[in-house]
Amino acid sequence: MAERDLESELDAFLADHEADLIDFRRDLHAHPETGYHEYRTTRRIALRLEAVGLKPAILPKGTGLIVDVGGDLAGGGADPPVVALRADIDALPINDEKDVPYRSLTRGACHACGHDVHTAALLGTGLFLAKIAAAGGLPGKVRLIFQPAEEVPGGAVDVMAAGGIASVDRIFALHCDPRLDVGKIGTRVGPITAACDRLTVKVSGPGGHTARPHLTADLVFALGKIITELPAALSRRIDPRSSLSLVWGRVSAGSAANAIPDDGVVEGTVRCLDDAAWHEAPDLVKALLESVAAAYGVVPEISYQRNVPPTVNEAVSTAMFEAAAERVLGPDAITEAPQSLGGEDFAWYLDSIPGALARLGTRTPGSAADFDIHQAVFDVDERAIGYGVRVMAATALTALQDGGTVASELPGATSSHRVAEALLA
Repeated sequence: MAERDLESELDAFLADHEADLIDFRRDLHAHPETGYHEYRTTRRIALRLEAVGLKPAILPKGTGLIVDVGGDLAGGGADPPVVALRADIDALPINDEKDVPYRSLTRGACHACGHDVHTAALLGTGLFLAKIAAAGGLPGKVRLIFQPAEEVPGGAVDVMAAGGIASVDRIFALHCDPRLDVGKIGTRVGPITAACDRLTVKVSGPGGHTARPHLTADLVFALGKIITELPAALSRRIDPRSSLSLVWGRVSAGSAANAIPDDGVVEGTVRCLDDAAWHEAPDLVKALLESVAAAYGVVPEISYQRNVPPTVNEAVSTAMFEAAAERVLGPDAITEAPQSLGGEDFAWYLDSIPGALARLGTRTPGSAADFDIHQAVFDVDERAIGYGVRVMAATALTALQDGGTVASELPGATSSHRVAEALLA
């Protein structure tokens, strides 16, 4: 499809459907469902896809779905290329404190991370691509992944276990960014979000009287040393360029001022941007912890829970995002996304196949509002949905039409902008 034709078809599609997609987003926002409880959300998405002749497959746990658009090449022959587009559909377990008509009707649940926007944009993308496929203009297959339980996390692993990325060549996703103006797309090659693991350390000792700490193990003092020395030691044992950080969020020990307790606990998160450091961290944390604890006579027990690896964008896939955004939004729409130490389970897909995550601007230009994701008052400029449809549809078509050829012609390319220039040539 020529560049001018794609723009005009997107214009016509959004003129007819953008208001409906905004209504769909508002309905999801008013009826949020947390991870693995997205039954209504899944049903609503499936009905809209079935209405245009698509055949969504519900995931085994009953929430989330996968649907393929297109896939038949003229003349048959070799298997068509397959590109996946993913949106997460779950809400956060917090109250909605906005005063808007579409405020959450479910106590303790709110779309405070923009997943309702991701879902509406991917639905619109699917409906648009279904029209292209019906007219014989889709040069391959696009798999839409409406993923549950990103915030839990675990949904991405479930999608993969169900064969969701089997035969997929590349995968793409957008995530709302309230610090980026609507109409802007943030891209980055390499790590864009961090690994995020949970660390729980329990320590035990004989307990005793605070008047005689030398006759027992001073457990609270030992906990304090673990709290301060473990992050410090990690910063000297891991390459600082990995941005590994251990930050504690909870500590508990004892119930009386004059009694040394016999147990205590501290919990926190380990985050890093480097995949090698992420794999190394559990063994290193355990060794350092045992060393600190031994010096104070307490017995440590560690629980290191893997959550997500770092999200590492592949250069060619990032270039496809940029080329697509330039085609349908213009070159001024693209900006460099900063790295974030937040976790994102899209990382699991990128651990297996090439792909990229980009930031979708949701801030009204010039607005005094200062929203951030995971805030109870989080909201978006809903024009972001239309921009999301444009970019996701154009990215899918770019990857299907030009991606394999350009990637093979530029084996030494390290800059996404260099590849993007070739894609636009």
